[in-house]
Amino acid sequence: MPGLLIAAPSSGSGKTTVTLGILRAVSRRGIAVRGAKSGPDYIDPRFHEAACGAACFNLDAWAMGAERLKALAGGAETLVVEGAMGLFDGAPPDGRGASADLARQLGLPVVLVVDAGRMAQSVAPLVAGFAGFDPKVRIGGVVLNRVGSPRHEGMLRRALERIGLPVLGALPRETGLSHPSRHLGLVQAGERLDLDRFIDHAADLVEAHLDLGALMGLAQSAAPLPPRTGPHVPPPAQRIALAQDAAFAFSYPHLLADWHAQGAEIRPFSPLADQAVPEADLVLLPGGYPELHAGKLAGAQIFMQSLRKSAQNSEIYGECGGYMVLGDSLTDAEGTAHQMAGLLRLSTSFASRKLHLAYRRVTAAHGPFRGDWTAHEFHYATTLSAIGAPLFEARDAEGTALPPMGLREGPVCGSFAHLIDRA
Repeated sequence: MPGLLIAAPSSGSGKTTVTLGILRAVSRRGIAVRGAKSGPDYIDPRFHEAACGAACFNLDAWAMGAERLKALAGGAETLVVEGAMGLFDGAPPDGRGASADLARQLGLPVVLVVDAGRMAQSVAPLVAGFAGFDPKVRIGGVVLNRVGSPRHEGMLRRALERIGLPVLGALPRETGLSHPSRHLGLVQAGERLDLDRFIDHAADLVEAHLDLGALMGLAQSAAPLPPRTGPHVPPPAQRIALAQDAAFAFSYPHLLADWHAQGAEIRPFSPLADQAVPEADLVLLPGGYPELHAGKLAGAQIFMQSLRKSAQNSEIYGECGGYMVLGDSLTDAEGTAHQMAGLLRLSTSFASRKLHLAYRRVTAAHGPFRGDWTAHEFHYATTLSAIGAPLFEARDAEGTALPPMGLREGPVCGSFAHLIDRA
């Protein structure tokens, strides 16, 4: 399997732009290529899919075992993995789950993207430190980003000559490649009306300033992986009604693929379009940005009434944003309270935001997702009130016990945890 890991010393260095540019530029040449994203990210993978037209899975070295990672990564296409944060940044206490773990376990060469906009000769000790830090993580080359001028590029290249790592290209400082963002992530791919133009621009820069032939040659040095294996996680129900729109966009494709491969029927519907919940054994409301659409959701009476009716015959599970919609009320950032489904005794608010961001290990004795799971919690909502039986027992990444998570009421349950894989 040809493959690369696009990493950087820190967030904000330009990994996403470089990854999207490579994916589109390679696909333009008729080469089969696909993207993957390191860690628990729902937004970047959809950009990857837009760039090359191939499905993109998450590869999470904290939440997934080695065999699961290899099964998702294996294939004949060239795999371009976008790292998360800095190359060696992971969960406490020892950085497990960092992008470097994927490089080790999958045998991927690393392309280090360095934001050189505010440095010159200092680029050399920075790159040398990353290249020598772990002998099991192979830095195959460097991409210099946000280079100010040909003179600046020359200074950077001369400084790096003594290290012996190839410079695979130098991208100029470019104002047209900024990503609108909210919270810690980008605006979703489907919300960008200029998406194709944006990705084409990134690809044009890659074609003009990076050595694409050398990048593809480096990809050929990746370690061989076994062919993809079969599904991993059994479906929670035979018929699954899946909320899917701008308010409920955060579903993991590897889980949906597992369930579909084992015969489950996925029935998508749009609450924002006020569609009725399809008949199903399980109604799944995934995460997303319901706080941005709270008024519209509150007024979607066909959806709300059918959701309440579904509770008479089906299990209902809400994850993060979906969990909040199952509650009594959701208060938006302006302080306006909106009535939600009222199926759980839960009230949440974005009027006073607090970031909750960490891996979790959760265990459920009830509901559609019983047993042990790896998960990730990421939200800004404040819980104003939560009354009822908890859904999950929980521990943090270091194994420390946490207060129970979520709520359950009859066939309805949910929590702020995004489930990733069976533990």
